[in-house]
Amino acid sequence: MLVSYDWLSEYVDLDGISPEDIADELNRTGIEVEVIYTRDNGLNGVVIGQVLSVSPHPQADRLRVCSVHVGQPQPLQIVCGAPNVAVGQRVPVATVGATLPGDLRIQATQLRGIESMGMICSAKELGLPDKVLMKEQTEGILVLGEDAPIGEDIRLYLGMTDQVIELELTPNRADCLSMIGVAYEIAAIFERPLTLPEVEIRESVTHGHHVDIQLEVEEECPFYVAQVVENLTIGPSPQWIQNRLISAGVRPINNIVDVTNYVMIETGQPLHAFDYDQIQDGEIIVRLAHPGESVVTLDGVTRACDDETLLISDRKQVLGIAGIMGGQSSEVGPSTNRVLIESAYFNPISIRRSSRKLGLRSEASNRFEKGVDPERIIPALSRSVQLLEEIAQGQVASDLYIEEIGDVEEIVVDLRHDRLTGLLGIQIEPSEVLKIFERLKFPTQYEDDVYHVQVPSRRPDITIEVDLIEEVARIYGYDRIPTTLPWGQQLPGGLTKEQGFRRTIRETLRGLGMNEVISYSLITNKMDKELVSLQAETKPIQIAMPMSNEHAVLRTSLLPSLLQTAVHNHKHGIDFVSIFELSSVYTSEERRLTRLPQESWELGGLMSGQLERNFWRKGKEHPLFFDTKGVLDALWKRLGISHKEVEYHEAVLAGFHPGRTAEILFDEKRIGILGQLHPKLEKQYDLHEVILFQIDLQQLFAKSDDKISYQRLSRYPAVTRDLAMIVDEDIRVGEIEAGIRQVAGELLRSVTLFDVFIGEQIGPNKKNVAYSLVYQALDRTLTDEEVQAVHTKVIQFLESTMDVKLRT
Repeated sequence: MLVSYDWLSEYVDLDGISPEDIADELNRTGIEVEVIYTRDNGLNGVVIGQVLSVSPHPQADRLRVCSVHVGQPQPLQIVCGAPNVAVGQRVPVATVGATLPGDLRIQATQLRGIESMGMICSAKELGLPDKVLMKEQTEGILVLGEDAPIGEDIRLYLGMTDQVIELELTPNRADCLSMIGVAYEIAAIFERPLTLPEVEIRESVTHGHHVDIQLEVEEECPFYVAQVVENLTIGPSPQWIQNRLISAGVRPINNIVDVTNYVMIETGQPLHAFDYDQIQDGEIIVRLAHPGESVVTLDGVTRACDDETLLISDRKQVLGIAGIMGGQSSEVGPSTNRVLIESAYFNPISIRRSSRKLGLRSEASNRFEKGVDPERIIPALSRSVQLLEEIAQGQVASDLYIEEIGDVEEIVVDLRHDRLTGLLGIQIEPSEVLKIFERLKFPTQYEDDVYHVQVPSRRPDITIEVDLIEEVARIYGYDRIPTTLPWGQQLPGGLTKEQGFRRTIRETLRGLGMNEVISYSLITNKMDKELVSLQAETKPIQIAMPMSNEHAVLRTSLLPSLLQTAVHNHKHGIDFVSIFELSSVYTSEERRLTRLPQESWELGGLMSGQLERNFWRKGKEHPLFFDTKGVLDALWKRLGISHKEVEYHEAVLAGFHPGRTAEILFDEKRIGILGQLHPKLEKQYDLHEVILFQIDLQQLFAKSDDKISYQRLSRYPAVTRDLAMIVDEDIRVGEIEAGIRQVAGELLRSVTLFDVFIGEQIGPNKKNVAYSLVYQALDRTLTDEEVQAVHTKVIQFLESTMDVKLRT
């Protein structure tokens, strides 16, 4: 926001307050000032002159010899090369000794033998940027209005002595996107009275033109006001309006458009002027665009609209894109005699969405998308009509037409005095707080130590108690609030049970030699489909606007991310990968989301490659599947989960090896998957023997025990007995182990499977399994008789229940 110091002084008495003072106080109260600059850019010694005569240069075809009156007794002879110089024009003249932007000094000189005592300047030479000038003002010398006083400093006439304060506003301070909004702020900070323009609604004294307003979309446009002004004289705006628009960074166009822009900058309420004669039957329809509909905007570009674009139209044609830019079909031009002035409230979300989709931003859309003040909609329109009467000789030609859906709600926010002092850490009297609210123009009642504050509609950023505390603090002065140490009872920090649970898992797996990885939650749609999720009913969650195809869906499983990490490591020469990730996955049963997906914690792990040990004598490597299963078994033990509570059942799952995959059951419910990647996928990703596991931690956490139990070690010797047997091939070794543990009782310390053999020597559909059983007591040395009795009992149980045949 560019704030003109001269313009601001019309609303607030700035006597004794410099632009630097304003910048300091705004920075202190939370509004950042980027820069302060004077519009003259070092211009000095340039005055207004009138061209008395123009004659050809005798030695140069493109030069003219001009006689220019600059308020001195004698006119100046100036050689000029501009093709548009003409007798009678009032022009800026740099006299001898003048300084132009860029530290260019004007001296008396001779051009092709003719003396030149100065220079007739162009807009560029005066330092005026092209973006705030009309096209004709950028070609040749700058021609001034007929009211330009001869001999006066050009800086005064063009308002170039004005100083501009550039504000860097945060989105919540949309109230300061207007001169009046800034004036409220300055008046509050410096405790100066605020003087606003007097505005009254203009009524038509004759039979007015009809306007029919139809609001087809209540949420996008609940408030629309219009009025017709006729008998307009189209032409340049008075110089004072042009100067203020240029100070605000807006290019003057003509008196009609300039008035709407002037009022927008003054009040913060964007307006638009339609050529009333181009509107069919005076009908204004606010609606959403039809599919495939387009509109040619004022910049000459044809813009395709979708069904979320808000349009202004009649029954025949589109008149403009609401809140963003008008259309060429109703553009105000030199032949316009009457206009319809629009003032409305458009939904900020709708304007922001359409502006982004169309790639079109304007001063109007910048204000609408942040929210305008509903109470300024009618006054802004009346202000523009008032100015059109003054500077364009317009006459009110209709009543004020208002179409409103609902009322503006009055917002009252309560502020507790003890909450204010407790949060700020200072003792501030209620009378001083009331004075601050008075300075801010917030009507306030104080009773029972509570301030009942009526929030003006110009401040939509204030909705809760802490917003009011912030207002008090910044006007009171952050620098006046002393630094204090926090007080109150302080307790040592700690982890929640769930945080401790996750930390235990991480520490255990790292201690078992696995490396933790952290990967993106977004993956490719293809990888999400290749591996099964623990949630069978989940649907892929597509990202509306993905940055790339590699990050198109939210993962429903950790396994694709781990697989990507393994591939990356393998390509960089790391043959053995042992990694895990403890993170969130996202699930939903909906294909088209109507509510947020469910986020849950899961544990995923991967082992891949050949773990070679550089021994002088290499032994047979253990299968990687059982190494991974051993890691999980160690994790269950660390989490206080008994081996009896966890079971592994053979399973066939998408993306996994059909014969080397198991479901993990806990309390007879599936909590995870353990298995080898399908050979086709291993070949596709150029990996060798990839073992994956994934555990649903939600179910596991509910039954885990965070208490660590200790068991004393026995100081008595242990007895080891081996047990080899032939069983049916379809009997799982886990069932055999469970039976051994059940029968052996307390004396059994461990059961270890050390051999499995299948071959012709054993017989068809049979297999040989061998276990090592360790017996030990805590209070005595076991005798052979005791051990043999228990061991015999185990053998008899297996023979009777599983039809095993003991091998000797």
